[in-house]
Order: sequence, then C-alpha cells, then structure tokens
Amino acid sequence: MHFHQPSDTPFRIARKPFYGQQQAKNLLRRSLAADRLAHAYLFRGPEGVGKQLFARGLTAAVNCNHRQDLSACGVCSSCKKFAAGTHPDFLLVSPEKGTIKIAQIRKLIKDLSFAPYEAGTRVVLIEDVHTMRQEAANSLLKTLEEPPPNNLLILTADSAGHVLQTILSRCQTVPFYPLSFTETVEVLRGQDDKLDLQTAVLLARLAEGSPGRAQLFQQLDLVGVWQDLLAVLTVQGSDEALDVSRILMMAESMAALKENLPHLFSLVRLWIRDCLFEIHGQRVDTETLNTRKDWNSEQYFAKLQAISQAEKELARNCNRTLVCEVLLFRLKE
Repeated sequence: MHFHQPSDTPFRIARKPFYGQQQAKNLLRRSLAADRLAHAYLFRGPEGVGKQLFARGLTAAVNCNHRQDLSACGVCSSCKKFAAGTHPDFLLVSPEKGTIKIAQIRKLIKDLSFAPYEAGTRVVLIEDVHTMRQEAANSLLKTLEEPPPNNLLILTADSAGHVLQTILSRCQTVPFYPLSFTETVEVLRGQDDKLDLQTAVLLARLAEGSPGRAQLFQQLDLVGVWQDLLAVLTVQGSDEALDVSRILMMAESMAALKENLPHLFSLVRLWIRDCLFEIHGQRVDTETLNTRKDWNSEQYFAKLQAISQAEKELARNCNRTLVCEVLLFRLKE
C-alpha cells in the first residue's frame, strides 16, 4: 500500500462490535471525551489483534460530526469521505515492499507543514512502524516530538518487531493484547456467517488470540488441508500401497502451504496434545476428537518429537515435500 495525499484507500467504518482491548478503549474513550488526545500514539501488540482496525476507526471518529463514544456514525460528510478514501485530512503511510522509506516520511513532513483543509484535526496513520528504516525513523523524530498544531499521529507496530527507543519515547504507547478464545470465535463468526462453529473453534485455537491470523488461515483453507491430513493419519486397515500413495499426495498438499506449513504442524501438535489428554481421562474442549485408539502415550510423544524434527529441517531450508513425506511416515508408525 502506497502513501497518498489525501489517502485514496477506501475503508469500511466498522458497525459491528470491536472485541477485546478494553484497556485501549477506556484510555482513548476518556481522552476523546475530554478533548485531551495526546499528539502521538503508538498502538503496539501482536499481529492481527485489531491495532490497525482500531486505529482506522479512531481516525474516523476524531472528526465525525455525530460521534457516539468511540464510534463514528458512518453517515456524516466526514465519515463518507473517510469511507471513500477521499478525506483531505487523513494521511496514510504504509510499508512499500515491506518497509517504510525515508521518501514517504519526507512527503509526510511536507504535507504536515500545511494547515488541515477542512477538519478540526488532521489525522495521520503510520502503519507497521517496526518496518521503518533507520533514516526514515530519524527523519520522523522531530515531527513526533513537536508536530504542527491540529495534527494527531497514530502509529501501529507489532510487538515482535523492533521499534526504536527514540520513537517509543515520543509517543504514548497503547498496548494491545491477544483476544480470548471466545472473543476470537465471535469475531470469526461475526465476519463470516457461513463459518461453522467447529471450523471457527479450530481456527481460534490455532490463532492464539489473533483473529487476523485466523482469517489468514481461513483464506489458505488450512482447516481443509488439516482435515485431509487427519483422514490420512487416522485411517486403519487400508492397503499398504494405497497408504503410501495417500501419504505422497498429502505431502504435496502440505508443501504447497509454503511458509505457512509450520501452522499446519501446530494443528497436528494441538491434536496430539488433545489425544494425550483423552488417553489420560481429561476432558478435551472440542466438538469431536478423532483419535487412534491403537496408539499409546509413548507413541504420541514420539510423534511430537517427529514434528519438532520436521520444524528444524524446515528452518534449515530442507525440501518441504521431502520433509512432509518423512514426517507423515513417522506419524503413521
């Protein structure tokens, strides 16, 4: 996504509940109601937990003519311009080819030298500042410390990414956290009313509180690949030649996930853990659990070791298909 003045990237003003992040909501709600917003905020937390969604909602709410709490009305002239991507007082900076470059920041600084066109406050959203190059960050420091009047800067960053201390010290940091399991399921089903509960539960368990990550898994049909894999792992009494053929075909499907293959490994690990719980008489909170009754605890632990070994081989850039073939044969033992 490129930097534009004004932003010509349309975005939908959310009309559905924003789940989780109560601390962030309370802080911004009080500040907005008292008209005491800081000059620069840094929304920081894990990937996919709603930082950018919340930031974009706030940018619309700041200049909304009929704001309710933290929610923009979506129908006033300001909201319509935000939704269409034509608001002259909303500036967006996003990574270009993976990084925020100094040319983008220089353009931003130049645009900030002019007064807002029509709104009381110009809002600048700088997404993924952990991708910002050193020279770009240095160029932004003075603006962060003393922005021109009537400008609000909102930055977002993944908690796993490195953010320069000089940027951290010039912003009010608002922490974002993983959502609860229940909240993640509600987000997924709220955004896709055709998503069945069992699939939503699987996605939520794998996503570890990140609805954004769960949606990526859904787009990749990770659950579909997993269900095919589970069928291969749990089938019993089949012809040996047919078994080998299924394993080789399954390995190709797994390898096609490319850099997302480790997420499938995580699903296998979750399944093995649930099977171990079941063996030891502990209740497993899943709709259905397809276990292999002929495997004992020692065999399940051996399969966990096989997954760990496969992950190490992937990290060494070994051939994905070959790694999957070896893993599948070890999982079938």
